[in-house]
Parts: sequence; C-alpha cells; structure tokens
Amino acid sequence: MTREPSAAPFSYDGLDRVIHEKARLGLMASLIAHPKGLAFGDLKQLCGLTDGNLSRHLQVLQEAGLVDIRKGYDGNRPQTTCGLTTAGRRRFLDYLAVLERVVRDAAEAVGDPMDLRPA
Repeated sequence: MTREPSAAPFSYDGLDRVIHEKARLGLMASLIAHPKGLAFGDLKQLCGLTDGNLSRHLQVLQEAGLVDIRKGYDGNRPQTTCGLTTAGRRRFLDYLAVLERVVRDAAEAVGDPMDLRPA
C-alpha cells in the first residue's frame, strides 16, 4: 500500500475511534476470528468484560453498523449471538491496515524493528 504525501503523515486518520477503544478492539478481533459469530457469554469471557460493559460496547458497535446482535434460543434458554456485519469486517480490516502502518512507521523511525519488541 503506498501512501500519498500528506501535510500530517503521522495523523493516522484511519484509526477509527469507535474501534480503537481497548474493549471494542478486543471485541472486533474476537468476532473477526469467529465468522459465524459468538454467544454473549463467550465474548464476555474472551474479552474479560462484565455483562454491563459488554452490553454497552456492543451497543456502540451496533449503532456504528459494525456488529449484528441476534436474540434467539438455545433449546429453552435465551441466547444472544453477536457477529460482524459485512461493513464491520471491511472497516476493521481497513483499521488494521492503518495500525500496521503505525507499527511500520515506528519501526522505521527506530531503525531496528526488533527495538519495538517488549523487553
């Protein structure tokens, strides 16, 4: 991917604020890894969130058109399943491309990509 010259090359406009929040980033990563979607309880466990936090973050993602929330039943038990929308998948992949550019720019600035690894 080539970058057009910019007056602010380190502004990273593509870092989507809706996705960039830590909990929502974890939710998006979990959901992209599970194309058929995940049950609410599984997402809660994978992302280490409380019921309330998970509900609120899913609401933000749903309002942005990134996540589809389906209510149904597993036997006689109610079950909420969440999955990425087509637009959500595309937007997350675009976000990841910008994030890769951030890492690449930082590695180039440091001179040795190995210097960016945690000690």
